[in-house]
Amino acid sequence: MKRVEGGIALKRLRQIVTKAVVAKGKKRTEERVTLCPTNKPTSILGCWVINHTCSAKKVGKFVEVSGKFDVNVWYAYSNHSKTAVFSETVHYKDKVKLHFRDGEVTVGDDVRVRVIQEPNCMEAIISPCGTKFEIVVERETVVEVMGEMTICISVHPLDFEEEWNFNDESSSSSSSSSSSSSSSSSSSSDGRFVLESSSFPDERPR
Repeated sequence: MKRVEGGIALKRLRQIVTKAVVAKGKKRTEERVTLCPTNKPTSILGCWVINHTCSAKKVGKFVEVSGKFDVNVWYAYSNHSKTAVFSETVHYKDKVKLHFRDGEVTVGDDVRVRVIQEPNCMEAIISPCGTKFEIVVERETVVEVMGEMTICISVHPLDFEEEWNFNDESSSSSSSSSSSSSSSSSSSSDGRFVLESSSFPDERPR
């Protein structure tokens, strides 16, 4: 039960220290990658990006996302008489600016990175010199910085129960029918029905 002092229920407060997201950042990048195949290409037949991995760490007011992916280019050479697949691993570093919800606060280095757009080939062409590939790769990431936050909660005993105001209900059929007949419904402007009930004096025999 609630402890009452002077007719007023006393509330006990507790502080809980927990972790929450205190800053976020988001960045979309389009990067032009230059690759040098073994053979002089005649045409590009296909290009795909696979095996993407990344990690993040906080650096001042930014988060640095470091990652890598493999670029595979299927191309023809020797005047379209032969084909080959050229593969190369590309490393990158993206600097993502942080945005704080409650102003800049001192936080730890607990950073999470979420990839919205995996590295994807947008364009693949042969360079003007005719010996290299120029690949445009897009990617997008979201970073989150976790920090300790303090919240306050109201604490009650285990046997505490909220006070409810229950209306007296009669189990007799006559009272039920009277209550049913006294209830009416009206339609509101948004199409919902509102139940309107009237209260009656006690008709039980004295």
